[in-house]
Amino acid sequence: MDQSWDGWKFLWSKNSNTESTEAAAKTIDSVKVSDGGEYRCRARRGGYYTHYSEPVTVTIYEKPNPKVTIKPDQHVFRGETVTLRCDIDGEGVTSWQYSWYKDGSGSVISELQEYTFSPVTESDTGKYSCYGAESQGSRTSQHSDAVTLTVSVFSVSQKWLTEGDSVRLICEVNSSSACWTFSWYTLTASSGVSPPVSLIISPSRTQHFTSVSLSLSCEDQSNSDRWRVKRYTDRWGLQDCPSLRHASQTGSTCTISSTITSDTGVYWCQSESGENYHPVNVTVHSGVILESPVHPVTEGDNLTLRCLYQHSTPPNLRADFYKDESLIQNQTTEMIISTVSKSHEGFYYCKHSERGESPKSWISVRVSHSESQISVLHTLSSVLAVCPYLLVTVVLIFKCCRMRVTSVEEEETSM
Repeated sequence: MDQSWDGWKFLWSKNSNTESTEAAAKTIDSVKVSDGGEYRCRARRGGYYTHYSEPVTVTIYEKPNPKVTIKPDQHVFRGETVTLRCDIDGEGVTSWQYSWYKDGSGSVISELQEYTFSPVTESDTGKYSCYGAESQGSRTSQHSDAVTLTVSVFSVSQKWLTEGDSVRLICEVNSSSACWTFSWYTLTASSGVSPPVSLIISPSRTQHFTSVSLSLSCEDQSNSDRWRVKRYTDRWGLQDCPSLRHASQTGSTCTISSTITSDTGVYWCQSESGENYHPVNVTVHSGVILESPVHPVTEGDNLTLRCLYQHSTPPNLRADFYKDESLIQNQTTEMIISTVSKSHEGFYYCKHSERGESPKSWISVRVSHSESQISVLHTLSSVLAVCPYLLVTVVLIFKCCRMRVTSVEEEETSM
């Protein structure tokens, strides 16, 4: 209305209901769904009424309640990949801006619909909730109910031992549940002794990317099929190849068609009689990995390590290389150690400034059999060099003993 004329009063109606006299601007505090409807207004002065305005439809939506889902489960083990997803069923909203919160904190930890931990660690344990705001509008959602994520860890206490020591192994899991059962296994490590079978891994490295094919074969000198690939993982426990996800067994070869992080574990070969040989730690990771040898490196050989990233061409990264938490080489695509010795044993990993760091791999160094023989011969030659008459003395003692035995035999014959 042209309000320059005094004396006007304004009448409001909703859904053609009885009119109410209010101000020219109608304000509804804390709107509810029931406040929605068709609104019209007109003005009155004395006994004169204006026509009704064109109707305006006001729609009030309930704030949707987001739903949080966790895959693969609310209770997982360290090293797995865990994904939290926030779904909001908001009528008429095509795009949401998401916010994730942990343990009731007001700090936003992610703004993506899916919040992924890869790999998950104990510090990720907590209560998670999400909230949504319309990307191209003013609508918001409620805060979701909190969902609890629990990350457990299996651990075995250990120390370096010498022959004759006593040892106590304790297997623990940091969970409040009292329903755990524990199983113990002994694997033949083949240290210093040639095993009857070898576990061959293709690609030939201990760390592997997710969503790739991985082949593990048990090979002996007779190329027999009497061996089977077994494994133990934190997620699935003890398994044989046919029971693995996306895996198939052909002879003594196990092929995993598409790896996932929970394939991380210990793999070995088992005979038909139940003997276990050649355990190998295999790590499956979705980010940066370290290319390192599957089997121990022989002392005196060269060792080459590379830092790889699945989503770059070529996959080699210029990265920093570490041994036992100490930086040993920086900003290089590969690290080469010439003439490896026992001192080079340890945990190695690589780190890229943007892509992150790889898991750690243990590099083992063994003494070659030929070097052991050379060492023995060297020791003998040293002894002979120090005692030049030792060999002659031994020969004379031997001859004297033989002569004495012969003399005794002749006396007995004559009697």
